[in-house]
Amino acid sequence: MSPTPGPSCRVTAVDTHDIRFPTSRELDGSDAMNPDPDYSAAYVVLRTDAADGHEGHGFTFTIGRGNDVQVAAIDALRDHVLGRSVEEMCDDPGTLFHDLIGDSQLRWLGPEKGVMHMAIGALVNAVWDLAAKRAGKPLWQLLADAEPEWIVRQIDFRYITDALTPEEALDLLRRGREGAGERRARLLERGFPAYTTSAGWLGYDDDKLTRLAARAVADGFRQIKLKVGADLDDDVRRCRVARSVVGPGIRMAIDANQRWDVAEAIRWTKALAEFDPYWIEEPTSPDDVLGHAAIRAAVAPVRVATGEHVQNRIVFKQMLQAGALDVVQIDAARVGGVNENLAILLLAAKYGVPVCPHAGGVGLCELVQHLSMFDYLAVAGTTDERVIEYVDHLHEHFLAPAVVRDGHYTAPAAPGFSAAMRPESIARYTFPGGTFWSADPDTQKGHAA
Repeated sequence: MSPTPGPSCRVTAVDTHDIRFPTSRELDGSDAMNPDPDYSAAYVVLRTDAADGHEGHGFTFTIGRGNDVQVAAIDALRDHVLGRSVEEMCDDPGTLFHDLIGDSQLRWLGPEKGVMHMAIGALVNAVWDLAAKRAGKPLWQLLADAEPEWIVRQIDFRYITDALTPEEALDLLRRGREGAGERRARLLERGFPAYTTSAGWLGYDDDKLTRLAARAVADGFRQIKLKVGADLDDDVRRCRVARSVVGPGIRMAIDANQRWDVAEAIRWTKALAEFDPYWIEEPTSPDDVLGHAAIRAAVAPVRVATGEHVQNRIVFKQMLQAGALDVVQIDAARVGGVNENLAILLLAAKYGVPVCPHAGGVGLCELVQHLSMFDYLAVAGTTDERVIEYVDHLHEHFLAPAVVRDGHYTAPAAPGFSAAMRPESIARYTFPGGTFWSADPDTQKGHAA
């Protein structure tokens, strides 16, 4: 990108918020490993003295207890951002990314994994939000318009050059630009394919599953997903119910949320194979590369998908090298932000594996749509076998909420990364002092450490 014109300005404040929503009350988000999640965001706002008044918003997703730990990790990075030149940071967000993941003392806490890496991702994503706002473009467009050489400079190739070199990445990006104009017109007209998990939370009874699965098909979704893994007999019954509702022409994925050992994953997936599952998601530990490879070999033609808890580009690299995945599921807030997700998208393209992002959490639909749209326009060049997860709750808390019509994400038009929450939502759901949480102290008990 060309330098941003105007007088020099600086980051003057880094504000953080512990925001939690009571999703456990209706069992929204429930699965075999997380039966009663309260979807939460460790939220950060970068404020500047720029005349345009733009702010950078970012967050990482948690499910309740421990969100304060994630906020504290972001707070610990404040001095790395305060006083930085906004122009320099927005013209090259990779500078902050490289500085944060290269800090020797921060690396000792990971390296490049867990709470501190997610905190880095929240800050890095806030910078990208600010950069896109200053450019007057939604993030997907900012990335798609960028020169391939600039995109390559955003990526840390350390530890992955045995699978993807900067030269190979540059070639992928240059080839990815061919036909981008026609694809952009199709994206703006039709949107990007989505699938929904909203019918399939584990805590829902059969009546609710039936009603929501039928609604998903009526709303244009061609794929739904069910949570599985707690009880095999229940899973057989629920899969039978869902398949009878949606019919044979709708894809039905299943998601175990890391519940099983390798042998159990194989046995359980084979037991559900009669319902023609499109993929089995997170069948075992996200760190177990060889376990995923063994499961994939044993359960084919059921696909294996994972990624929402894969902690960095290096593990993704190994998964791809080992032939352990049929579907790469990036997460906008799990790794070190946009920069690291660019590396993962290019790794997936190098190995010819489709990317179907995880978005089952507060704000994740808003963020990851931008990354898939960039992938479509400038890297993969296709939406074949590619869908973005969609869940239909908590969007009302965002200033530019994700919009899905006829089973497709509508391309965001507002400048930025779609990360900004409504001020009234922040005031109401900040924990523990927000108006929602302070109204009844008994509601806080389940969040005690």
